[in-house]
Amino acid sequence: MGIVRLESWRLDLPLKTPYSIAYQRVERAPNIFVRLVTEGARIGSGCAAPDEDVTGESPEATEAALAGPAAEMLRERDADRPVHLMELLRVPLAAAPAARAAVDMALWDLMARRAGLPLWKLLGGYRERIATSITLGILPLEETVEEARRRCREGFRVLKLKGGLDAAEDAERVRAVRAAVGAEVALRFDANQGYTPEATRVFLAATAECALELLEQPTSAARPDQLGELGRRTVPVMADESVLSLADAYRLARAGTIDMVNVKLMKVGGVAEALRLSALARAAGLAVMMGCMDEAALAIAAGLAVALARPGVTHADLDGHLDLGEDPTAGAVRLDAGWLYPADGPGLGVSL
Repeated sequence: MGIVRLESWRLDLPLKTPYSIAYQRVERAPNIFVRLVTEGARIGSGCAAPDEDVTGESPEATEAALAGPAAEMLRERDADRPVHLMELLRVPLAAAPAARAAVDMALWDLMARRAGLPLWKLLGGYRERIATSITLGILPLEETVEEARRRCREGFRVLKLKGGLDAAEDAERVRAVRAAVGAEVALRFDANQGYTPEATRVFLAATAECALELLEQPTSAARPDQLGELGRRTVPVMADESVLSLADAYRLARAGTIDMVNVKLMKVGGVAEALRLSALARAAGLAVMMGCMDEAALAIAAGLAVALARPGVTHADLDGHLDLGEDPTAGAVRLDAGWLYPADGPGLGVSL
């Protein structure tokens, strides 16, 4: 099945409620959409959501990678050979993992549609749904508590709080949320690289009675050794920005400095690479959380397909689409009382 052309275009999707994390404030989310058109007018859809602080590529760089090397190298190639095609793109798109992710998910979408199966079933079909956390940005204490209560009223039973600016203030917010929502709601905390090892220990000591489910990327990704300086931990530590590739995950797993890894399609370069990373993590005894950027529902559907397909993916943080306005792929996934379900239909469930 020959590829006739790759089409791509950018939409800067507005956030209904802008939010802050340790190193930036986010008000709009650039998403670059991809259509792979093949002979017989078959179409596979993909989406890139670059973040220069995480994936190392600007939206402009992603656009250029898709419109240039990707479009040129894929033209007239056989879409039924996705591994071959992604290897062709590995070097020219080495610095553009989100661009690779968009192409990879479009190829998988094509393949699943040809098979007449939803992608999550084609990949393995281990489970039919997964609970997702909902993220609370950095807010004053009272606003954090109110937002936590609101999300619980909506049916969420997993909350992820952002922080990293001040360990003592972060701990105070966590304690207040735990008191407000009770013991039945799981709490996660993401410091987004904002802490030193000492600040991490202060935070963990101050939240020891809060039953945190996990602590995400407390220290700088530029200093992976700092994760090993945290000492004996009572809360599982998860690497996010420290894991951009299979090699990163291998090094951290071998060092024994983490308990979990956050896998995001935009970081690692797509569905196929996420499956490889999940297998490595399982072999190393590490739990996997399927995460996301501020992504349109189409990209969330691809991440969800991986999460549903593999038993080693035990956690999900697939909420990046929920606060996006003007998403042309809304409906690619379905949310019900905090549980995320795939759309009906073959492939990723929606067409561009």
